[in-house]
Amino acid sequence: MTSLQDLVQQGQSVWLDYIRRDLITSGELQHLVSQGVSGLTSNPTIFQKAIAGSTDYNASLHRLLETDPRADVTALYEALAFEDIRLAADILRPVYEATDGADGFVSLEVSPHLAHDTAGTIAEARRLWQAVDRPNLMIKVPATPEGIPAIEALIAEGVHVNVTLIFALAHYEAAAHAYIRGLERAPAPRRAASVASFFVSRVDTAVDRALEAIGTPEALALRGRIAVANAKVAYRRFQEIFGGESFAALRRQGARVQRPLWASTSTKNPAYSDVLYVEELIGPDTVNTLPPHTLEAFLDHGQVRGNTVQEGMDEAEATLARLADLGVDLGAITEQLQVEGVAAFAASYDRLLATLEEKRGSL
Repeated sequence: MTSLQDLVQQGQSVWLDYIRRDLITSGELQHLVSQGVSGLTSNPTIFQKAIAGSTDYNASLHRLLETDPRADVTALYEALAFEDIRLAADILRPVYEATDGADGFVSLEVSPHLAHDTAGTIAEARRLWQAVDRPNLMIKVPATPEGIPAIEALIAEGVHVNVTLIFALAHYEAAAHAYIRGLERAPAPRRAASVASFFVSRVDTAVDRALEAIGTPEALALRGRIAVANAKVAYRRFQEIFGGESFAALRRQGARVQRPLWASTSTKNPAYSDVLYVEELIGPDTVNTLPPHTLEAFLDHGQVRGNTVQEGMDEAEATLARLADLGVDLGAITEQLQVEGVAAFAASYDRLLATLEEKRGSL
């Protein structure tokens, strides 16, 4: 049994935070699925690196340009991305079927330029859902104020949603309640699926800077502890929302919980364990999405100590209280992280289109 399968025994799914054509065609993704990987996520940054950093897509791009030499670069990107997403979804389809639609998903993001456009997000998500045409597709929608009503509308229509760019407890609560409102409007709530992608390592990176600026022993002692504490408090809120009366009627109808998904789980500070955000956030009804190097590290030396996400929850809240006592505004930091996250994905998306324009010229 692999360490990934040990995580499954604790009720946690492991998804790969990466996509590239060769990953799929070489059989590597199939091998990872056999080791316990049960889903895959993508975003504009991942696609930009895959297309710019390899020749995997040149043959497909050449065929597309032979058919339509004047094809719009956005259309070229979508043709390449849709092919990857469909191939990955087909590999994960047996997982989806075996779990009766609870797992085995592949995520595709709406254009990050729509992050503050509710109607545009809904229309784009519908179009992507229909174009990819796979039942185990999840559409990624950011937890911006404009994204929240879009999430509700899409869940009501039966579109699976991966709510992304969640950094704060307030972001998480908004996403969870949007999911529940969508289920209440859905004709078949038991078929709906959603995850709430709660970002982890970026929180420590930002908060550590603030703590180092303070520089006192009390401040420095909190470095590397806030992201996990923030995630544990969110998990406690997940238990309260989905274990309480507000979800009881939907649960009786067979509706699934919206699982917390731990995102941004690669350790940015080399002083911290490279599997910190895996080992400390293990628990039932969760997903951990790992980039390849973190996945390799966990397979090599990761430890499954049990249900760690529920350990020390009171201590996690006390840790966040000490942070506030030092004058560090976690709410302001996490709001800024969401703004920066939207901007970073938009920049990656634009670089991706520029890369395709360059490849078109070279081909």
